[in-house]
Amino acid sequence: MSISFEGRVAIVTGAGNGLGRCHALGLAARGAKVVVNDFGGARDGTGGSSDAADRVVAEIRAAGGEAISAPCSVTDEAGVADMIKTAMQTWGRIDILINNAGILRDKTFSKMDISDFRMVLDVHLMGSVICTKAVWDVMRAQNYGRIVLTSSSSGIYGNFGQANYGAAKMAMVGLMNVLAQEGQKNDIRVNTLAPTAATRMTEELLPKQALDLMRPELITPGVLYLVSQDSPTRCILGAGAGAFARTYVYETDGVYIDEPTPEKVAAQFAEISDASKQEALAGAFQQTNKFVSKAAAAKGVSLSKG
Repeated sequence: MSISFEGRVAIVTGAGNGLGRCHALGLAARGAKVVVNDFGGARDGTGGSSDAADRVVAEIRAAGGEAISAPCSVTDEAGVADMIKTAMQTWGRIDILINNAGILRDKTFSKMDISDFRMVLDVHLMGSVICTKAVWDVMRAQNYGRIVLTSSSSGIYGNFGQANYGAAKMAMVGLMNVLAQEGQKNDIRVNTLAPTAATRMTEELLPKQALDLMRPELITPGVLYLVSQDSPTRCILGAGAGAFARTYVYETDGVYIDEPTPEKVAAQFAEISDASKQEALAGAFQQTNKFVSKAAAAKGVSLSKG
């Protein structure tokens, strides 16, 4: 199966450097017309310039592709709206959105200012929401869309000194879960990438030997699959150094406790935690139905309608 993006229009945020640049170049190399979005700020989100986005646009055009620059911040609703308007005026559709833009303001929670926590959430979470909301009705109208949110192992599993970043990155999973359901009838597929790569975001966190193995371009094949026509939906794809894995959120089968007390929960916590019958749930009400079914079975209550 050959994956092509001929005739597709893609937006990549944070595409002036690192992963975003590789994603934009990878899409263009396979035929996509690309909106290169990058605010051009420093790693902590300060500053701003169109230079980074313009350089990537020049690279794509030099290779024979089509691209335009959009140097707005993903937190700027008016700027994002203009980006969408320009893309539609230029190419008439938007098929792909890769939410990649992000910043770091790492500190231990005790030393972290609330302003730093809020800023990281604003860029990662609200920036993804603003961009996704801006393309949502376009994709619904054309009955086609592919959206990627960018998470991180720092959010899924935790990483010291990154409470703000981890909270924002785990939020991507919750956002994906809902949008994948709401987009299904219009063939809008929503997935999450959890990458680890050698970029300016990680250069001070890892030894050189590891960074040499973690070229950003090794991540891009995974994200290109996630935005392809035959992509899955509601998938968390981990990627790094040429290795790929799928992350699932599992829930144990659980235990019904008659007239529960904290002591009864403590006494049965090992059984509650038993992973032998764990499963990945497809939605919130699957958990609700499971718990109600356990209670009804214990009390001899019929749940049949009528």
